[in-house]
Amino acid sequence: MGRCVFRASGRNVKAKVWRVDPSEPDAKSIEEAASILRKGGVVAFPTETVYGLGAVYHMRDAVIRVFKVKRRPPDNPLILHISSFSQIYTLASEVPEAVHRLAEKFWPGPLTVVLPKTSRVPYEVTGGLEKVAVRMPAHNVALRLIEAVGDPIAAPSANLSGRPSPTTAQHVLADLGDEIDGVLDAGETLYGVESTVIDLTADPPVLLRPGAVPLEEVEKVLGKVCVPAFARGLGEAERALAPGTRYRHYSPRAQLVLVELKDYSDLSKLVDRVKRLVAENAGRGLRVGVLCTDETREHYSGLGAVVLSLGSRRDPFGIARRLYSSFREMDSLGVDVIVAEGVDERGLGLTIMNRMRKASTKRVVV
Repeated sequence: MGRCVFRASGRNVKAKVWRVDPSEPDAKSIEEAASILRKGGVVAFPTETVYGLGAVYHMRDAVIRVFKVKRRPPDNPLILHISSFSQIYTLASEVPEAVHRLAEKFWPGPLTVVLPKTSRVPYEVTGGLEKVAVRMPAHNVALRLIEAVGDPIAAPSANLSGRPSPTTAQHVLADLGDEIDGVLDAGETLYGVESTVIDLTADPPVLLRPGAVPLEEVEKVLGKVCVPAFARGLGEAERALAPGTRYRHYSPRAQLVLVELKDYSDLSKLVDRVKRLVAENAGRGLRVGVLCTDETREHYSGLGAVVLSLGSRRDPFGIARRLYSSFREMDSLGVDVIVAEGVDERGLGLTIMNRMRKASTKRVVV
């Protein structure tokens, strides 16, 4: 892909956009974006999970701007992104052996570890906590940007707080285009959901947020990991211990009604309840959407609802990857209420259900 720099069009967008190849981004675009960051600017960039909104971690004013641009509560910590393992020693005062084992297995990749912070990490980054969240992204654009900056980059997802995380640069521009300095556009992200976050300051380790690395894979390295209710999307942590542990997240503008089964071996019960909810909301004069799976899609034809399939239940990776973009598509279609099917919590299903529960305005358990 050739280098292309332009000013995005749309709602008074001022952000510069660099279109880059995801595998081999051109050095000039990376350096231009890095230069903005080094001067205290904020730039969105792709990772393998979602697009992040970056600032140099030790530049307090830039970090505060990230919070303001996103309308993010100041106690909601940011993840620090590194390009080499040696950078972790600048950020964490203790690096236990478990980090080395996890890094060998998952880095670069969508796993974040929470460790005791050093004095060099500002409290603005950690939401006032004595802990810091760190990961090494598996995306050449992100890695080369961090390398060019010469420092770790603090970055939450590049969307307005509470909205679905962005999986394309277009999503970033729709939410933040008139308030950020630029975005590196490398196309759609791979996983479509955020990283898994593990707190290694606790014994046993605690899952703070399920993500693109299934819990079962982490436990193969660490052994038993504690899973609090908030990590399943059931309630909130008393304090924001990591991104996604407190406050409503990932939500479409439409109301989201999530229908769950205690046992997903019989999907007929799920279909029946979804149909009833569609009829009830349509009867109130609302435009209704259904987020379903390939296994059930045919059952919703003829209801007058907008029907989108997230994919097959046999492919949770695909469902997770399509989730946020499907939320945004429903909004673009003018839907008032989305009735969404739940999935089994095994593997990536835990991540999918965490995101759906966090996004929902109502849960129905059958």
